[in-house]
Amino acid sequence: MTRQITFLDALNEALREELIRDEKVFIAGEDVGLFGGGLGVTKNLFNEFGDKRVKDTPISEAAIVGLSVGAAATGLRPCVELQFMDFMGVGFEQILNQMSKLRYMFGGKITLPLVVRAPIGAGLSAAAQHSQSLEAMLTHIPGLKVVLPATPYDAKGLLKASIRDENPVFFLEPKLLMGLVGPVPEGEYTLPLGVADVKRKGKDVLIITWSYMVQVAMKAAETLARDGVEAEVLDLRTLKPLDEKAILSSVERIGKVVILHEACRTSGFGGEVAAIIAEKGFDYLDAPIKRVTAPDTPVPFSPVLERYYMPDEEKVLQAVREML
Repeated sequence: MTRQITFLDALNEALREELIRDEKVFIAGEDVGLFGGGLGVTKNLFNEFGDKRVKDTPISEAAIVGLSVGAAATGLRPCVELQFMDFMGVGFEQILNQMSKLRYMFGGKITLPLVVRAPIGAGLSAAAQHSQSLEAMLTHIPGLKVVLPATPYDAKGLLKASIRDENPVFFLEPKLLMGLVGPVPEGEYTLPLGVADVKRKGKDVLIITWSYMVQVAMKAAETLARDGVEAEVLDLRTLKPLDEKAILSSVERIGKVVILHEACRTSGFGGEVAAIIAEKGFDYLDAPIKRVTAPDTPVPFSPVLERYYMPDEEKVLQAVREML
């Protein structure tokens, strides 16, 4: 029988197994040592592996990101932590002009096997500078891979695959899923990057989503099922590489599409998914594509306003019912 563990413990277990498997893997970031990381993902790893493998850094995202680039270019496999995704802005020059481009500029003579882990998303009243979903910014930079798991099973398998990849990977962890419990095998496994997953089969409407919004979509699908509407939930899991085949296959079978994401609407990755469907699967559509997203505002601190800001089950149900 498969055991049940939390999303957070699945991440911790993946890190521990990769530290054991490959001595070139190391962890670095603010408070990742004795404190166990901002959200506790690196708990107990310092005690087991010591400060050469689990390193506390200064409070400088530029230093953390730069460290990862230099270490990866010289043969190590860093897995660094930013305490919030929002803070990547401090190290963005390294991301935009170094991390994403060095392998290309060296003609493939070096690899950059590094992972940047960062919590993503709103819902904890952490205010505008600690709650953003900025995954679309990263997908716009050639040379980066972008991974967003939505279950404990996916979290472990995708993190292990990300650490073993030869390219820079941003591994974005939804804060609201840290306590989510789900089945995770005890044995060794990885999940390939660039492969989407149908979390629920359906025939009447397709909900394409990722990260925390997968759970929102699943709740909406359960409600719709009680009304006789069978919604399919397609979890993209990775935005780069993107599983276009899975998207178009589901669109062809179903014909009605709702794209759901927590990020702001304008230039959100949902627009890219809609464009792909319009270019390559337009004849499959039975209705215009709908997007359910956050508004184009900073994330409010007020719990009441934050709940209004975030896409929720009711907003998904409204979109589906309008379409049907």
